[in-house]
Amino acid sequence: MGQVLGVVRKEKGRKRIMKKILVTGGAGFIGSHLVDRLAKDGMNVVVLDNFDPQVHQGKKPCYLNSNARYLEGDIRDEKALKNALKDVDTVFHFAAKVGVGQSMYEIKNYVDANTLGTAFFWDYIITQKIKINKFVVASSMSIYGEGSYECPRCGIIAPYLRNEDALKNRKWEIICPECGKLTKALPTSEDKKLLSTSVYAITKKDQEELSLNIGISYKIPTVALRFFNVYGPRQSLSNPYTGACAIFSSRIKNDNPPLIYEDGLQTRDFIDVRDIVEACVLAMKSQKADYGYYNVGAGNAVSIKDVAETLIDLYGKKFKPKITNRYRTGDIRHCYADIEKIKSIGFSPKIKLREGLKTLVEWGLNENAIDRVEEAALELEKRNLTL
Repeated sequence: MGQVLGVVRKEKGRKRIMKKILVTGGAGFIGSHLVDRLAKDGMNVVVLDNFDPQVHQGKKPCYLNSNARYLEGDIRDEKALKNALKDVDTVFHFAAKVGVGQSMYEIKNYVDANTLGTAFFWDYIITQKIKINKFVVASSMSIYGEGSYECPRCGIIAPYLRNEDALKNRKWEIICPECGKLTKALPTSEDKKLLSTSVYAITKKDQEELSLNIGISYKIPTVALRFFNVYGPRQSLSNPYTGACAIFSSRIKNDNPPLIYEDGLQTRDFIDVRDIVEACVLAMKSQKADYGYYNVGAGNAVSIKDVAETLIDLYGKKFKPKITNRYRTGDIRHCYADIEKIKSIGFSPKIKLREGLKTLVEWGLNENAIDRVEEAALELEKRNLTL
C-alpha cells in the first residue's frame, strides 16, 4: 500500500493523518448514507455529483452532510475531476444512471453515463498519475441476468432469457432448456456466468470489469460490490425507475395499489442500505477484499408480492397490489445472493426485512412522492417492451 494522502489534524498533542475520500454520486441514495458514515468516522470526504433532476427533482436534497465537501459536476468533465481528486486517497465510485426499464430505450444515455463515464474517470486517474490506495466500485446483481437454478434431471443450470411463447401464455417459471423440466431457484454465487438482460445491467458489468481490470493492471487495490435490491430512506419516491420498494411506496402514498408484473411470485434479495454501508466500509478497510468481487445481499429470497403487501400494511392501507400478469422485457424471474464469499472477509447483514421496511415507511410518511409509475409503464408499452 502507498503512502496515505489526506489532511493532517492535531489530536491531543499528536498528529493524525486522515484519509481523504471521494464518493462519486455521493448525494444519491446509497452514496449519501455512506458519506454520513465516513464523516462520522472522521474521514475527510469530498462528493462529486451531477444532481440529476430525475433523482433529485431539480433541487439539492436537505440531507447533505455538513461535514462533507460537495462539488457539482460530472465524472466526464476533466475540470470537475481535477477538483474532486485533489489529494484523494480512496475512491467510492457510485455515479451511475439507474433503471432497467428506462435503459432499454435511453440506450446512449446509459452507456455514455455508466460505461464511458467510468472509462473517462479511470483514464484521468491513470494519465494524471493520481495515487489511489483503494477504489471501490458499486456493481449490481443485475449483471447476472437470471439467478442460478437446479434442474432435477440436468443439475445446475444458468439460463438466459425465458421462452417468449411461454411468457405469452403466462408461464413464468424457468424451464430447463435441455429437458423441459421445471427448475428450482438456488442462491446465486459470484462464479455464476454473467448473462445480463438489460442495457443497464450491461453498463454495470462494464463498470465492474473496467475497474477490476485497470486496478489489477496498475496495482490499485480495487473491489467490486455487487449490490442486490437495496432499500431505505432517501431513495427517490418520485423516480419511477428506481428500486421496487421506493416505486411501491410512491404508489401507496398516493392511495394507488402497487403495480406488479407477472404473478408477483418472482423473488429478489432485499438488503437495507445500512448493511450496504457496512459492506462498503469493510471493502475499504480490508486488504483481503482487494481485487475481488462480492455479492452484497441479505441471502434470502423474498417475493415481490410479499414486499408490496408488507409496505401496504406498514403504511396502514387496505388495498391489495395490482397483479398485471404482464412481462416486462429484461425482467428476470428469480435471483438471490449467496453471500458466503463476503462473509469470509467479515460481513454479515444485520437488518431484518420488516424492520428495515418500517424505517423506510417512517421516513417516507413525511416525503413528497409524485406517482409516475403508470407514465413509465406507458413508455414501455409504446416501445413494445411488454408482453
